[in-house]
Amino acid sequence: MTEQEIRQILTDTLVNLFEIDAERIQPEANLYEDLEIDSIDAIDLLDHIKRQTGYKLMTEDFKSVRTVEDIVQAVLKQTAA
Repeated sequence: MTEQEIRQILTDTLVNLFEIDAERIQPEANLYEDLEIDSIDAIDLLDHIKRQTGYKLMTEDFKSVRTVEDIVQAVLKQTAA
């Protein structure tokens, strides 16, 4: 899975699941402050990413995630493992 594919899945998920405008989804966008994702939403996001990519992000990995780019890099790390 390429970085672009992961980015597209993440963007589609944020738009469709959380009704966030696609223009707001930038690599540097903070999930919690800029995109208003709360802890329950983060769990839903993790689950959806797992179903879409086949890669499970551990909650420990997700604790350090703050931006859209952080999620992309965390999934890329899983694909390399």
